[in-house]
Amino acid sequence: MQVNMSSRRTHVSDRLQDLTRSKLSRLDKYVPGLERADVHFCEERNPRIADKEICEVTVEGHGHHVRTKVTAPDPYTAIDLATGKLEHQLSKLKSKLHRHEHNGEYSIRLDPTAVPAPVSTLVEENVAQIVKKKQFIIDPMTAEDAVLQMELLGHDFFLFTNVDTNMSSVVYIRDDGDIGQIDSA
Repeated sequence: MQVNMSSRRTHVSDRLQDLTRSKLSRLDKYVPGLERADVHFCEERNPRIADKEICEVTVEGHGHHVRTKVTAPDPYTAIDLATGKLEHQLSKLKSKLHRHEHNGEYSIRLDPTAVPAPVSTLVEENVAQIVKKKQFIIDPMTAEDAVLQMELLGHDFFLFTNVDTNMSSVVYIRDDGDIGQIDSA
């Protein structure tokens, strides 16, 4: 697995890089064929915050994107916590894929080659601005698969093409913790 590391306001030592690579290489046992991991370390500068080290990890492979973000008092603890969360998420994905596997093909697919659109900015002040735009191919999937992708990405909604209706749909987490679905007409 290719591991890309970056940092902001903190230094990533060689020891931390080696530890991170070794921990992330073990994730392949959950879902074989993980291609890439992007790891970003950041230090919070607010003196009132106890857990100053932030570690965000995004793992990609087989069209799946799994992301986690943790905070800890030091970067070594942060990578331990992040790896634990990723193991849990990939374990859920593995069991879900095992149940949906048929003819050697996975039923959940995202386009890993999708490229985000350029960022658009507005010059007017005191107006909400669109600061990021993305474009991606939306493959048909069931609502259950969309819920799984939403959970793996850590988002509170997910846009997908419903395989039953071939129309755009959104699944989202309701205030009561249940899942809602909105279908286009």
